[in-house]
Amino acid sequence: MEYNTTRNELAMREYGRHIQKMIEHVVSIEDPERRQANSYAVIELMGFLNPHLKNVEDFRHKLWDHLFFISDFKLDIKSPYPIPTRETLKSKPKPMPYPKRHPKFSHLGKNLEIVIDKALKEQNPEKRLGFANAVAYYMKLTYNNWHKELVHDDAIQSELTSITNGQLTFTNTPFVKAYRPMQDNRDRDGYNNPRGKYQQRGGGGRRHDDRGGSGGGFKKKRY
Repeated sequence: MEYNTTRNELAMREYGRHIQKMIEHVVSIEDPERRQANSYAVIELMGFLNPHLKNVEDFRHKLWDHLFFISDFKLDIKSPYPIPTRETLKSKPKPMPYPKRHPKFSHLGKNLEIVIDKALKEQNPEKRLGFANAVAYYMKLTYNNWHKELVHDDAIQSELTSITNGQLTFTNTPFVKAYRPMQDNRDRDGYNNPRGKYQQRGGGGRRHDDRGGSGGGFKKKRY
């Protein structure tokens, strides 16, 4: 009987022990043609056991790479794809350089400066005006998000003039809705409680009606 403690470590657990044993058997086959045919059979079985790889681009290429990896790169066969090696597997990609961007106006961000530079280089007057209107709208929207209130177009034009040295002028910006507290869920009596299946009418405690008697506390009304 074979115990797990005596077995070698699984190279890829998603394929299981049986696939690894089959690949080890293929490595031990001396006939090149028979070894090649058995390799194609193992590839088909690996794809059948992992159907999710079919949604991956070049999944056949990935299966062949897994085949060589499980065989510890000892499998001597012909592959329709470049055969991976141990060195290429251990190689690490080069670190990506972190973008060092220092915006002049941090509250507007670097992307808006890029759009402004593109607008200043535009020669077509209509496109240049479209750029200016888009920049002004974004500036107005940013101001509204931070200050929760509307800003006049003159203030936006003054800041845009300061940024572009008077080279960019907009005509008008679309209306930006100012921030206001939510009032749609308030009831008719002025309470802040949202409307539910039942609504309490009247004030707290027991109330008196016009006839001088007790109204019997709260009344529930179904909406």
